[in-house]
Amino acid sequence: MAKVYDVPSDVLISRLAAILKNEDIPAPSWIPFVKTGAHADKPPQDRDWWHTRCASLMRKIYLHGPLGINELRKIYGGGRPSGYGAAHHKDAGGAIIRNAIQGLEKLGYVEKVEKKGRVISKKGMQKLDRLSTEILNELIVVNPQLKIYS
Repeated sequence: MAKVYDVPSDVLISRLAAILKNEDIPAPSWIPFVKTGAHADKPPQDRDWWHTRCASLMRKIYLHGPLGINELRKIYGGGRPSGYGAAHHKDAGGAIIRNAIQGLEKLGYVEKVEKKGRVISKKGMQKLDRLSTEILNELIVVNPQLKIYS
């Protein structure tokens, strides 16, 4: 069985976002108007960015968990230019990450570990591993040299 490490992240995140969209992960009403953080100039142009962020968070927690909200804010943050000087790092918005993780917890994909942060649950791990196995099998058809990873 393939793991999340074995497949390209962009393919996995886009497929998982489509699945989460069908599972009706709750999105807050303020999603169309919000920027993703102080480092961003505009709100995201993609209409389905919420589901993409949820899928990306799920993958990050799988790979690096347990992770807290502040650690995830640092990961998803970016540089903000300040005048003519160099850019300084600004954290991403905490409400976006918090609401996404709470939605993933309601679906049973993420669970909280006291004093450490969030980890992927058994149900979430099975979902990601099965999805990565499907993706790897599709990639093997295109490129048979990838069979060593299955």
